[in-house]
Amino acid sequence: MNWNQLNDVAQLEGIKTNSFQQPQVIFKHSTRCSISGMAKSRLERSDVPKGVDFFFLDLIANRNISNKIAEDFFVEHESPQILVIRNGECVYDESHSGISMDEIVEQATK
Repeated sequence: MNWNQLNDVAQLEGIKTNSFQQPQVIFKHSTRCSISGMAKSRLERSDVPKGVDFFFLDLIANRNISNKIAEDFFVEHESPQILVIRNGECVYDESHSGISMDEIVEQATK
């Protein structure tokens, strides 16, 4: 897994813009949560689809970005949480044990 670090709220505009060309995935991770650690580990052990950008957000260090994601994409904040962004909108979000690469691939490649 080659994560792009999401550590500046200004990056969200680039994610929206780029989502018109290819799907963008945001993984919101809490370093204080064992469930979040397990979800991250599962993702990192999975085959990563080509043509999808993956962003990693450390919630503890960047809660303001998480709040902006909730506001911009009309999703309730959860941790861990995965969002698939296509054409400027969140088309899929899931949290906790529901996070799986198979589902991300399915949603990203529709």
